[in-house]
Amino acid sequence: MYIDLNADLGESFGNYKIGNDEAIIPLITSANIACGMHAGDFNVLNQTIELCKAHGTGIGAHPGYPDLQGFGRRNLDMTYDEVENLITYQLGAIDAFCKKHGVTINHVKPHGALYNATSGDEGLANAIVNAIYNFNPELKVMGISGGTLVKAAEKKGMTAINEVFADRNYTDEGTLVSRKQDNAMIHEQQAAVEHVLRMVRDKQVKTVSGKLIDLKADSICVHGDGPEALAFVKAIIEALQTEGIKIQTI
Repeated sequence: MYIDLNADLGESFGNYKIGNDEAIIPLITSANIACGMHAGDFNVLNQTIELCKAHGTGIGAHPGYPDLQGFGRRNLDMTYDEVENLITYQLGAIDAFCKKHGVTINHVKPHGALYNATSGDEGLANAIVNAIYNFNPELKVMGISGGTLVKAAEKKGMTAINEVFADRNYTDEGTLVSRKQDNAMIHEQQAAVEHVLRMVRDKQVKTVSGKLIDLKADSICVHGDGPEALAFVKAIIEALQTEGIKIQTI
């Protein structure tokens, strides 16, 4: 049994440092790298890809809404055509740096509000998938487990990655609790470890109401900008290894 372990990284900007990429990248198997719209810049993008190459970490594009001030976590009113062009633009940016360093993109995972907005919105999910498919149909598409984005990718004949979250709570509908709610995040390390093991080993998640619902876990996400990120990654790796679960890029 194996699982991919990913983190959202490359989110620093100019003199503003976010996350602990240098310490996290050697530990994880996939990195979702900001493409300059919600976070990151051309220098950070270059440095993050260099780090991934040095440590053999799978490279993922992490395109988001053009909202640096809101860190891509605010909904923007964009047409489906605009979203498709937005994704294409950001894929071009990260691909240019990948070519510079002789590496390739493995997968694409939308960021923040854009990722969450695909829930129940087939048109938005299709716009994102169409952009990825037209750019490179071999790219894998990462979305919330069993969600609209995963289904859109599979319908297109692409490889979908069902993602689960180590540090986020779930609703009874299998979506993430809104960050506007106080209980959106999991801050306690042991709780995060138990949360992950239930999802990976038992293929279930306990929702905020205490209900157990089924889900598929191909990749675990830890948010790289969280203060607990590095400690969570280390604890999760140790717990998975104790259970005999191998960590590898999907």
